[in-house]
Amino acid sequence: MIVKKMHDMGVKSEHAYLAAFASIGLTVAAWATSLKVEPGVNVDRADRWGLFVGEWAPTFFGLGLALSHYEQHDGTLTDSGVHVHEV
Repeated sequence: MIVKKMHDMGVKSEHAYLAAFASIGLTVAAWATSLKVEPGVNVDRADRWGLFVGEWAPTFFGLGLALSHYEQHDGTLTDSGVHVHEV
């Protein structure tokens, strides 16, 4: 199983979630950079670059969910340190 192998290699759900959010930022950066670096080329090329990188985010979010589920089942899900106290 891929998720188990990733977990055994030390990849955690937090890593996948961070990669997902980074890819969202990278999408905007790739689109903006493509617009500025290639001003003679139309917006279609910039859109393609943005969409290409933007397709990574759902994959990373899916891996994060799968790893989180595995961590919960395995008992290795880390505590975020945030606790809510009822008054």
